[in-house]
Formats: sequence, C-alpha cells, structure tokens
Amino acid sequence: MKIKRLQAVAMTTALSAGALMGSVAAADTIDSVLSVGQQKTAAAQSSQKRIDKIAEETNSLLQDFKVVNKEIDGLRVYNKQLEKQLANQLDVIRKLEQSIANVTVIERQIQPLILRMVTALEQFIELDVPFDLDARMANLEKVKSNMDRSDITVAEKFRQILELYNFESEYSRKINSYRDTLVVDGQEREVNVLQIGRIALVAQTTDSSTTLAYDKEQKGWVEVDAGEYRRAVMEGLKIAKNQATKAIMTMPIPAPEAAQ
Repeated sequence: MKIKRLQAVAMTTALSAGALMGSVAAADTIDSVLSVGQQKTAAAQSSQKRIDKIAEETNSLLQDFKVVNKEIDGLRVYNKQLEKQLANQLDVIRKLEQSIANVTVIERQIQPLILRMVTALEQFIELDVPFDLDARMANLEKVKSNMDRSDITVAEKFRQILELYNFESEYSRKINSYRDTLVVDGQEREVNVLQIGRIALVAQTTDSSTTLAYDKEQKGWVEVDAGEYRRAVMEGLKIAKNQATKAIMTMPIPAPEAAQ
C-alpha cells in the first residue's frame, strides 16, 4: 500500500512538474507571440510614419509643381509679348539704319535747297512793298551769314530760313506801324508809317500835315489828298497801336489789274 501511495505521489509530482513545464512553455510562447506582435506594431507604425512623410513630401512636390506650371504659363505669355516688342524694335532699327544710310544724300540735297530759298526770299523782299525794310533785311543778312558756318547744323539752317518765311507770311495778316524818315518835298521828314498787310502802305508826317502812300508802279512815295485820307490814316495808326478798335478804313489802294 505504501508503495502504491508513493507511486501515486510520484506520478502526481511528475504530472505537476509536466503541467508546470507546460505552463512555462505556454507562457514563453505567449510572450514570444506578444513580442512579435509588438514588433509588427512598431514596424507598422514606423512604416505608417514613412508613408505619411512620403505622402506629405509628395503633396508638397505637387503644390510646387502647380506653382511652377503657373509660372511657366506666365513666362510663355511674357515671352510672346517680348517677341512682339523685339520684332517691332528690330523693324525700328531697320528703318533707322535705312535713314542713316540716306542722311548723307538728304544733306547734300537740302543744302542747295536752303541756298535757293535764301536767294528767293531776298528777291521777294526787294520786289515787295518796302515796309519795315531795315529790320527785314537785317534778319535776312543774319541768316545768310550763318549759311557758311560749320558749327551750325543743316537742320538749324533750314529752321532759320523757314522762320523767316513764316515772318514774311505773318506780315500779310498784320496791321503795323513804325517810325521812319522819308524825303518829302525835297526834305527829310520824320513820319509814322502804317502797314496794312500787303494791301496798303501809307505814311503821315508827325505833325499830320502831309499824308503819303507808296506807289508800286512808281516805286516811290507819293503825296495823297490830305482831306480824304488824313483822318483815315490817323485812325489807322491808332488801331495799329491798339489805341482804337478795328474799323473800316478808307485807304489809297491801287485798283487791281485786268487779267491778261
């Protein structure tokens, strides 16, 4: 009986030891499984972080790509505009080069033209009614003296002669008066000259006793009827000096010639 009890105890002890060993083995397996799970979880978390980082970088690159695309579109439009401007500038340069090539020819042609204009103007003044003659001839001589100067450009010479032509044209629309000295009855007398465009040129002595008119046919001054023109010339002189308002005046004007 004792032997059976001992066998039973031994068997129980063996079973207990086996159960214990089994429990320990199971615990080790669970720990191993848990450890593997934790490792997988950690690896998954690490992978997710890398995925999130890659996704963030990809999104950032996408935004940069969109921005760069917009800049490229803007640059394309800008380049097209620059191409148009460049084409226009090249056309201007081509025209300027052509003008520069022709400037020597133009200068050679314009210089003789200026000289002919000066000669024509001088002849015109000499044949014209001799009003304010000293001032007109002085202006002409000044321009003539500039024609041979090398320090004055052709353009400036042309401007000066055009200015004289403009002055002569303005005389046709002016009512002007000035002092002068004329020979009246063999004596030099100081007179007030009244110039009405190129229609009439009359004069009156300062004491208003004698009235004269320039006769183109005789190319000289002739005395006119003081009773008819004396007061009209006096009124005309006041108008020229802005001392009276403009009005109709009776002046000794030559009758127009019949057409041939």
